[in-house]
Amino acid sequence: MNGESSFHAFGPAHLIIISLTIGLPFLLAGLVRVTQPRRTERIIAICLGALLLLNYIAYVTFVRHFHPVTWLQTLPLQLCDWAMAVIIAAMWTGRRRWFEVAYFWGIGGTLQAIITPNLQFGVRDPRFISFFVAHCGIVIGIFFLMLVHKFRPYPSSIVRTFLWTEVYFVVAFSIDLLTGVNYGFLLHKPEAFSLLSYLADERALYLLQMHGVALLFYGILYAPFAIYDGLGRLETK
Repeated sequence: MNGESSFHAFGPAHLIIISLTIGLPFLLAGLVRVTQPRRTERIIAICLGALLLLNYIAYVTFVRHFHPVTWLQTLPLQLCDWAMAVIIAAMWTGRRRWFEVAYFWGIGGTLQAIITPNLQFGVRDPRFISFFVAHCGIVIGIFFLMLVHKFRPYPSSIVRTFLWTEVYFVVAFSIDLLTGVNYGFLLHKPEAFSLLSYLADERALYLLQMHGVALLFYGILYAPFAIYDGLGRLETK
């Protein structure tokens, strides 16, 4: 069932997936522009959201059926799970407030998971497919909304997203302590190499540094919009 036995970072399959993640939002946005915009946008948004939701259900069903895991190990408590929920909400409701949280969570966390995935399974394994459908679908949804609706974050978006991040931290860390499951990598670093590998080994300092990394990423992700706004103000003077 596993096909290729292990994941190969930046191998042909991985590079194709990264390219599709970048290219598909532009293709879908172009399709909206050359057809009936409102109807096409709603169909794409509903289909993308449904794909993410069905993929999640299929993944949990597959893992529970074929692997010796308990329900405690398959709770929707990874940050990517929450990012999936808010991007589905943003696509299905068209609300900017959902989008802004999805932007920072999705690009800041999910994009990193696409580039440096914590994944051991080869390209023919269903878990490989499900992993990238979930993570790439989130990023595609975010850029689709940006291109079609001109959604973007603002300085207040960083504050609101950080507050929602604290809600996630409290919920996930509490469940981690109760179950021993490493949701959000809050108990220890991921096995695969990532930016978290550079953080401290001592838990309290590790968690503090994670908060700092989150704020740093939020600032970096907002920087292009800050520069754009600054240049716009200069041109109006």
